[in-house]
Amino acid sequence: MSRDEFEEKLNDFILKLERMNFSYYIEYLKNPKKIIFINFLSGAARGFGTAFGFSILGALLLYILNAIVKYNLPVIGRYIAEILKFVKFYMH
Repeated sequence: MSRDEFEEKLNDFILKLERMNFSYYIEYLKNPKKIIFINFLSGAARGFGTAFGFSILGALLLYILNAIVKYNLPVIGRYIAEILKFVKFYMH
């Protein structure tokens, strides 16, 4: 490999690093407080999203179960009615 080829490849590599904002990443890694803060925020957002999603899905499931009970299905309806009684008891 000649010197010109090496310089060309090195310049290409430097341009790729600049396009990737590699210098910003290095500065980010040098600041542990920022890393902790960003990770805390992302964890809190993930936890809130999980709780919110579970609440929505739980409410949807209870709505569907309540609809099934209204149709008076002989076998399934009795078990679902018992589940709904437990849920209503613990909600109040």
